[in-house]
Amino acid sequence: MTAAGIEGPSARLGPDAVATLGRELDAIRQGVIDTRGARDAAYIRRVIAIQRSLELAGRVMLQASSRRRTAWLAGTAALTVAKVLDNMEIGHNVLHGQWDWMRDPRIHSSTWEWDYATPAALWKRSHNEGHHRFTNILGMDNDLGYGILRVDEAQPWQPRHVFQPVLNLLNAIVFEYGIAAYDLELGRLRRGEADKSSRFREDLRLTLAKARRQASKDFVVFPLLSGRAWRQTLLANVTANVLRNVWSHSVIMCGHFPEGVETFEQESIRADESRGDWYLRQMLGSADITGPRLLHVLTGNLSHQIEHHLFPDLPSNRYGEIAPQVRSTVERFGLRYHARSMPRQVASAWHKVLRLSLPNGWLARHGVRRLRRSSSNPLTSPGA
Repeated sequence: MTAAGIEGPSARLGPDAVATLGRELDAIRQGVIDTRGARDAAYIRRVIAIQRSLELAGRVMLQASSRRRTAWLAGTAALTVAKVLDNMEIGHNVLHGQWDWMRDPRIHSSTWEWDYATPAALWKRSHNEGHHRFTNILGMDNDLGYGILRVDEAQPWQPRHVFQPVLNLLNAIVFEYGIAAYDLELGRLRRGEADKSSRFREDLRLTLAKARRQASKDFVVFPLLSGRAWRQTLLANVTANVLRNVWSHSVIMCGHFPEGVETFEQESIRADESRGDWYLRQMLGSADITGPRLLHVLTGNLSHQIEHHLFPDLPSNRYGEIAPQVRSTVERFGLRYHARSMPRQVASAWHKVLRLSLPNGWLARHGVRRLRRSSSNPLTSPGA
């Protein structure tokens, strides 16, 4: 129990078990660190080469799109996959520092910039230092519901939440700009929880400049370079960006918001949270996606969200290898390893968005069957 009398996530195991859990997960992590090397470096370099080849091929095919519809479809598909790879498997993971050990200045978290509206430096601060440190702690993890959604019963219901399904859909379509707003902490600013300091003004300047460059590249420069095919190129760029945004939004929803993924009250988290306590919170607050290898690559291996939240700095291509070890460890401690197919996780996450757009208990009072709340016992949650 905490000082506030609210049970924290470690209460279900006890201090000795939490300490043992921490040591076992530390051993898994160290096993990857001790064996990473040329094979892993070759993997990320290969993915980067494929991404750049796809983007180049897509641009070339779009040049012929004014004459052939198949050229537009193929070019748009190649460009979409290139943008997905740049955002998910490359950008997200490079900026986590997963490849810094290579000492390659071209593939390093301190130098990498991605094809995204939000500047890399701001994203690293808000995501790496904020979200991964305070994962799923209400009022501390600004990534929880992207600061605009109600994703837990403990969050007070307001009439505006009725519109959150529509807002979530719009957020998916323009997700890169939603992330840019999140990195600026505009939600906290609106609620009066942050000041318009000189740092905010500088962050705003950097974000607007980056968003302007991205928009100019996709919606002005490349269409102009396409000559007579400028309309087809413009449409292809819009399509690729929207599909990339919807895909990345869906992947993030699957890893953080399905029914059964837990959230935590601030009062339940110990001030002296141990490594084992932190590991436990990451496990309870994340969910995996099952599927083939291609799915894992296209999700940036965030299909292994549990493993990523436990070990955010390990090479992403190793998550699939250690997932069976992590799952065995989780289940041996009597905890739930939350893993389902992508359609089921997407449906579950949207179910939560819809359910929590209404006041607590509204569905039950009106005779509509509902799933258990996200902070219920993970052993008895739906899909366990």
